[in-house]
Amino acid sequence: MTDRSPNLAAMAAALLLAASALTPSARAADAPKEKPAADAASPDGTYFKPEETGSDGSVTVGGQKIDYHAVVGTLVVHPKDWDDAPQKPQGDDKAGNEGNDKNPTAEAAMSYVAYFKKGANAAARPMMFLYNGGPGSSTVWLHMGAFGPKRVVTLDDSHAPAAPYQLINNDGSLLDVSDLVFIDAPGSGFGRIAGPNKEKSFWGIDQDAHAFAEFISGFLNKYGRWNSPKYLFGESYGTTRSAVLANMLENDYEIDLNGVVLLSQILNFDDNLDEPDQNPGNDLPYVLGLPSYAATAWYHKKLNPMPPDLKAFLADVESFATSDYLLGLQDGGTLPDDDRAQLEQKLHRYTGLPVAYWHKANLRVTGGEFEKTLQDDTDTTTGRLDSRFSGPTMDPLSKEADYDPQSAAISSAYVSAFNDYVRHDMHYTGDRAYKPEIDVFRAWTFAHTPPGAESPSPMAVNVMPDLAAAMKYNPNLKVLVNGGYYDLATPYFAAIYELRHLTIPRKLLEQNIEFKTYESGHMVYAHAPALKELHDNVAAFVNQTDNVKK
Repeated sequence: MTDRSPNLAAMAAALLLAASALTPSARAADAPKEKPAADAASPDGTYFKPEETGSDGSVTVGGQKIDYHAVVGTLVVHPKDWDDAPQKPQGDDKAGNEGNDKNPTAEAAMSYVAYFKKGANAAARPMMFLYNGGPGSSTVWLHMGAFGPKRVVTLDDSHAPAAPYQLINNDGSLLDVSDLVFIDAPGSGFGRIAGPNKEKSFWGIDQDAHAFAEFISGFLNKYGRWNSPKYLFGESYGTTRSAVLANMLENDYEIDLNGVVLLSQILNFDDNLDEPDQNPGNDLPYVLGLPSYAATAWYHKKLNPMPPDLKAFLADVESFATSDYLLGLQDGGTLPDDDRAQLEQKLHRYTGLPVAYWHKANLRVTGGEFEKTLQDDTDTTTGRLDSRFSGPTMDPLSKEADYDPQSAAISSAYVSAFNDYVRHDMHYTGDRAYKPEIDVFRAWTFAHTPPGAESPSPMAVNVMPDLAAAMKYNPNLKVLVNGGYYDLATPYFAAIYELRHLTIPRKLLEQNIEFKTYESGHMVYAHAPALKELHDNVAAFVNQTDNVKK
């Protein structure tokens, strides 16, 4: 469910990215009941041991059959400053924990599903690490909707019927160009956390990135892939993570990346459309979100007259948003009445919302207000993650949308299909429930120490400096950014704005960053034609940057 309470944590909670309704984990009917978790260390002072279940399969991509070996497993990671020397159990007065005083035994068993192409030369075979966002989300969404060998079938822009769900061969899988590792955030998926200060140790911007860096380093050790081309693929909050993680891998782990792929980007939380009214004086979210409002109104045929071409229409809206609209908002309460009236008329023409509504809103409409109001004449709420979706309005008298119809439409299909697939096709026999998302916000810290700083920055989350530092530290690093026109959670135009304002040399901006847009939403891959485009764009990006002689 989407939380729109007026604070920074809630604003980020609204970014539960991937299909973000906190859907209960669908458990296979024959799976044993999960045993209660207990934070009791083993005699050696550890809580978890790595796990691994293997299976084999094949997928056909572009007419090519690819045989693979798959692994469902966990890797154990620890907080920053943990001492990897053998530890004695906590409570042993003689044990000490030199070098590990802050978090002596906290651990996370991070779960993953990996696919390795059979017969491939590991040193020349790219390795892609993929994760969703949340924060606190598993990676079931990218796995079952985008790039795994199997894909769950859902309806294009409406609620999928209940089970049974259909799994099909995924022609959009990236196994044709890369081995794949789908990583679940600490505590989600089959993973668990334990030990003193376990939540503070893993639930925060920097703590989370460190856990993923430890996972990637451990994975390269376990599977002997240090010399493989390496890629990060993050969706939504996963893009926030990728910016921090890329810089951390380069500086703290001496791991240069071949490329970073960002899907539905948010690097600066001040650009968030969910609660901009709680941050008066910053009008950028309204400016950067307007093209997505216009695309949504175009899709639902709420414009009069209806523009014949979406892309040409959006170019016009983008120009207006960054000129007349921006200037009008900057005038604040001193904007002359005639100028205000002209803007209200133009905004009505671009979004379909009534002139009177724009007048009452003082030219500023939040994402939740737009979702509730666009189709209010039929008591219909518009989707947030993908505004092509619609659903019945929960409360016709509410000011904002009370839920996200897109999350409601597809979450059960993804979670149910994965549970069935992993327990039957992949032979996972563990008794743990798979957690699609977990509520991390009771303990999550948004304090982030940017590159070069000695302490966390006292401002809204902004990891643009991290990505900029990573690109300057490794000037060969290439970045591919992907965004959907119908994404009201992380608008595509906000991503373009952020990239244009990275503090990097112009040469890097022009030569190292690509931006692709799609006629889809936040989960671009939920629209089958867009999945094909996304696959082709990412595959081309890998082939151009893997440094392997063809």
